[in-house]
Amino acid sequence: MIPYPNIDPVIIRIGPLAVRWYGVMYLLGFTSSFFLVRRQIKEKGLKFGRDFVDSLFSYLILGLLLGARLGYVVFYDLPEYIRNPLEIFAIWHGGMSFHGGLIGSIIAGVLFCRRSKVDFWQVSDLVIVTAPIGLGLGRLGNFINSELYGRVTDVPWAMVFPSGGPLPRHPSQLYEFFLEGVTLFTILWIFKNKGFRSGVLTSMFLILYGMFRFTLEFFREPDVQLGYIFGPFTMGQVLSASMVVAGVLLLVIRKNR
Repeated sequence: MIPYPNIDPVIIRIGPLAVRWYGVMYLLGFTSSFFLVRRQIKEKGLKFGRDFVDSLFSYLILGLLLGARLGYVVFYDLPEYIRNPLEIFAIWHGGMSFHGGLIGSIIAGVLFCRRSKVDFWQVSDLVIVTAPIGLGLGRLGNFINSELYGRVTDVPWAMVFPSGGPLPRHPSQLYEFFLEGVTLFTILWIFKNKGFRSGVLTSMFLILYGMFRFTLEFFREPDVQLGYIFGPFTMGQVLSASMVVAGVLLLVIRKNR
C-alpha cells in the first residue's frame, strides 16, 4: 500500500477567499487549450479574426460550466434537486459532470460558429485535441481533493483516502489522469496534422474517451446516490458508451461526405 500524500486542497487563504488546487487546475486547462488552439490556427494558416479565439473561449467556458452543473443535476441526482431546487446554484457544494460539460460546450460551440459563419467541425477539431489537458488536470484536482476515488482493492499501489474510509482503494483519479489526459492528448496531438476530413478528430475523441472512461469506471467507486444502474454498470459507463456510439456515427458520416 502507498501512503496518500494528503496535499492541502487550499493553496493559500486571503481572508475569506481561498485559492484551491482544483480551481487552479481548471485555469491551467483552459489556458493551455487557449494557447494551443491559437498555435494550431497559426500553423494551419487559418484566416480567423483577431478576437476569434477570445470570443470562442468565452462561449466554450460558459457552456462547459453551465453544462457540467446541469449535467450533474440531471444525470446524477435529479430527485434531490427537485426537492431542493435552490441547491442547483450551490456549486460550492460540488457536483460537476464531464458529459454535461461536453454537451454544454458543443451547444456553445455551435452557437458561436453559426454567429461567426465558420465551419463548426473545423473549429471543434482545433479545440478537441487540447481537451485532454484539462481533463487530466481535473483528475489531479480530484486526487488532491480526495474525491472520486476508486473501489476497495488489495493492489500494492492502493491508498487509503481521508474521505473514503479505512480501507485501501484504487487511486482511480491517477488512472484517469494518465489514460484520459496524457494518453488521449498524445494520440490526438499526433494525428492532428494527418489531413483528416473535419470532424474526424472530434469523432476520435468521442470514441477514445468513451472507451477509456468506460473501462476505468470498473475501478472507480460508483456515486453513492446512484450506485449501479444497469447490472454492473454505472451512470458514467452508460454515458460513455453513448459517446462511443455517437463518435462512431459521426466518423461514418464525416468520412462519407
